[in-house]
Amino acid sequence: MTGKSGRPVREAQGADPPADQGPSSGGRADPGAAARSLVKHGSALSLLTLASRILGLLREMTKASLLGTSALSDAFSVAFMIPNLFRRLFAEGSIAAAFIPTFKAHLLEEDREKTREFLSCIFTFLSFFVSLAVILGIIITPLVVSFFGMKTFNETVFLTRLMFPFLAFISIAAFFQGILNSVRIFTPSGLAPILLNLATILCAYGLSPFTKNPARAMALGILTGGFLEAAIQFPFVMRRGFRFFFTGLKRAIGNPGTRMVLRLVGPTIIGMAAYQLNDLVSTALAGNAGEGIVSSLQYSLRLQELILGVFAVSIGTVLLPDLTEYAKSSRWGLYNERLVSAMDIIALITIPITLFSLIQGEPLIRLLFQNRSFDESSVRLTYAAFKFHMPGLFFIALNRILAPAFYAQSDSKSPTLAGIISFAVNMILAAALVRPMKGAGVALALTLASGINTALLLIFLKRNPEIAVARAFRSALFYTAKLVLFSAAAALPVLALGPRIAAFFAGRGRLISYGLPLTITAFIYGAAGLLLLALTGDSRFRAAAGMLRRRK
Repeated sequence: MTGKSGRPVREAQGADPPADQGPSSGGRADPGAAARSLVKHGSALSLLTLASRILGLLREMTKASLLGTSALSDAFSVAFMIPNLFRRLFAEGSIAAAFIPTFKAHLLEEDREKTREFLSCIFTFLSFFVSLAVILGIIITPLVVSFFGMKTFNETVFLTRLMFPFLAFISIAAFFQGILNSVRIFTPSGLAPILLNLATILCAYGLSPFTKNPARAMALGILTGGFLEAAIQFPFVMRRGFRFFFTGLKRAIGNPGTRMVLRLVGPTIIGMAAYQLNDLVSTALAGNAGEGIVSSLQYSLRLQELILGVFAVSIGTVLLPDLTEYAKSSRWGLYNERLVSAMDIIALITIPITLFSLIQGEPLIRLLFQNRSFDESSVRLTYAAFKFHMPGLFFIALNRILAPAFYAQSDSKSPTLAGIISFAVNMILAAALVRPMKGAGVALALTLASGINTALLLIFLKRNPEIAVARAFRSALFYTAKLVLFSAAAALPVLALGPRIAAFFAGRGRLISYGLPLTITAFIYGAAGLLLLALTGDSRFRAAAGMLRRRK
């Protein structure tokens, strides 16, 4: 079968249909097949994301070693957070919510010229808008930084201005990622952040002797890495035959596809702005709560994001193109199975890891960060935040799965409203808790607000009668309860043997004193949990195990 362009349908879409796509347009699919498909498409990306997050952790370890939780460390954290906030606002959120569903619709029409015109118009509009944002951002940096109560105000302004062009590089990279993900090509977008983290680490150590301070060397690494993120994806886009060019701004704005993206992205930007303002206002509150609070929150979040990024973001990235295709073709049975499978897999991953992290949080922080400038005070501040960040992992991960369920239906208003409400809750709680609890209060506020956001998304999803929200909620609730019980049972031998193992290796250097006990207890905990899943015949576990067996 061919379309207007004469290209075969499958070639135009970039890949064969998913394996779980059966002849029925609305009947229920095999739950195991849905889980296997998610594991298949997400596993390669998860491995790349794992490498990226490990390098991201090494980047934070580099920062901890060179800057600790000093005022200069706070300055770098704030300086990077400001352009990074705009990146999440205009790049990642817009691509997921607006570009991919619209581009997917163009691919399904199979009109090559129309698709090329759409890409050219989006590329032109994005380039103009982001360039304008970078220029304005550099101009108003002193005003923005003044809200954070930084002791090193001038250095924070300098670092922020130095890193603002990162927004331009990363926005173009997100555009390339949206093109590739729409045709189920995920490897380049998994490689891109690896380069960012490598560049930052290498510049931090390589350029520090030649810059005023290590923070400036790391800032140059961020800029270099942002450029590399875009550069590595561009050849893959060209290889797939997608071409685009600069066009007139008026023509770009007048394109129907551009207008559709702007209609979808408008509410998303509002919602993402509310979500990102959580970081902005929380950081401002933390910056005024005392030296080192901002950095300790960033170190704690890095540990949380290590897990979140590897699994939740990978599954959400793989999920969106499939849900979009199912929604636009009214195959709601497949849509529901894919969504339920994703929610269960997220629970299978995050619940056990959360409990283990709460048990072994302090040794983990000491192993990863304690060195040179990262002293006992830094450990204490980071662990205080980490204890309250980790319980929110499950909710934040679910939000990364539920949001694409709306974007696939071209509904960006519902997650926007949920984001605004949760933002208000977070700000009220953070303002109330930061004084008595310092950084721990800010972390607890984020966890509670994330739980409210999850509840709102499930409620809003019920508006579409085709989506089996009640079934998805029941499945997630019972499965989560089972995993909590299994994780608690698996934790018993860790609680019993952990202190003895730690005492045996104590006083033998950081890697041995903390690394070996963590490795041994993680093995005991994981083995006990996997045994319980195997004995009870867990379907999600069987699907993942079957996938791994076939790959051997």
